[in-house]
Amino acid sequence: MADAVERMPGIDWVEAVSENLCPGHLPESLLRLRARGVTVVPHGVSLGLGGADRPDENRLAELAARAEALGSPLVTEHIAFVRAGGGLTASPLLEAGHLLPVPRSRDALDVLCENVRIAQDALPVPLAVENIAALISWPHEEMTEGQFLYELVERTGVRLLIDVANLHTNHVNRGEDPARALDELPVEAIAYVHVAGGFERDGVWHDSHAHPVPDAVLDILGDLASRVDPPGVLLERDEDFPAAHELERELTSIRTAVAKARATATVLPPPPNPVTAATATATATDVSEADAAASETTGTRTSSAAGTSGVSDAARQRVGLAQAALLSALVAGTPVPEGFDRARLAVQSRALLAKRADIVAKVAPELPEILGAAYRPAFVAYAHARPMTGGYRRDALGFAEHMLLDHAPGDPRTRRLLTQWWLDRSGAKPPSGRRLARLVRAARLRAPARFAGPSLPRPVTRSVPGRG
Repeated sequence: MADAVERMPGIDWVEAVSENLCPGHLPESLLRLRARGVTVVPHGVSLGLGGADRPDENRLAELAARAEALGSPLVTEHIAFVRAGGGLTASPLLEAGHLLPVPRSRDALDVLCENVRIAQDALPVPLAVENIAALISWPHEEMTEGQFLYELVERTGVRLLIDVANLHTNHVNRGEDPARALDELPVEAIAYVHVAGGFERDGVWHDSHAHPVPDAVLDILGDLASRVDPPGVLLERDEDFPAAHELERELTSIRTAVAKARATATVLPPPPNPVTAATATATATDVSEADAAASETTGTRTSSAAGTSGVSDAARQRVGLAQAALLSALVAGTPVPEGFDRARLAVQSRALLAKRADIVAKVAPELPEILGAAYRPAFVAYAHARPMTGGYRRDALGFAEHMLLDHAPGDPRTRRLLTQWWLDRSGAKPPSGRRLARLVRAARLRAPARFAGPSLPRPVTRSVPGRG
């Protein structure tokens, strides 16, 4: 996809998932785009600003490092929680591996506002936060999405990344009116806009980022563009990448929707923004220093005016207990909290399980190669009994370890390959690539299956799984 984007005319900026980037080893495609003057915005997915805990300092530092390495004018994250439990709730820490909606309550808003201010103080550039797609609704919510976002902006000065595909998802899944959301949210705070595709199954819309953009999403984009001149619009595509001409056709549809809305309505001018519009397209231009400085000043002034008093531990604990109960029901099979739709939670639980299996297969592609058709049923059985407590790479190691401790797979050769894969990745450092070291590893794989002795690399805190 990066190669196709490089050849497309009129692309002034792109977005990259922050967690997929290493500041010291940026992909060549991004380096070439930057050399051409194309802006790259890091888009974070794991910070969990809507979670009950304060943002993790290491994750904030990593996001800041990527912004600096890319020379980005801003960074973006989500209004969501991605983990719950831990010390705040005296319960096991669980990872969702997915963006989950925060309750639109006063407690949750207070926590989110303070977390956003903490992130703003730690980042070298302005922050924009995105509304998310959701399959489920919290019971007894106190605000609509537009009201929630309006107050968030008013109290923190944060910019908004409005995803019109997510507004469509929430319309199908939660009965929320996209037009009402646009009526209520502060469109003048928009940093830029996301557009993406998805699919509907059994009355539930799945925001896949792997399908063409439907007309309903383009209609919401047009409604937004009739209210404010969006500083930039970005087409999200995460997998099942089509041919370049199909991507260009989608971009043309997006440009047409924006241009048509501008021609038929009186719209507000684009707000001062670190990403400024170049044309009536799904792109954005380079950042002027004046715009970036204005955005930083505005955010700082609003944040200061909101006051610096912290959120009470009691409020964080209330939010934490509610989020932990929901996440535990989704991934650990505990009872569904009162007021939630059981059928919809079952859909969300299955979706999380499927996503977990898919992403582990991507971050550790050797596992499905080694296990073949047995990979998915074996992983699903493992995941049903073991909620994720770390990232996907740790999950891949845990799955392989579980298989080996369970004396699986049964085929000796497959078991040896899986054992060596686990050994190569669970040690304190990667295996040596020298010829002698490779010969030693090969000899070990040819040896009769038995417990691996202490000379093999292994983590300090746990023993090597037996090979059966």
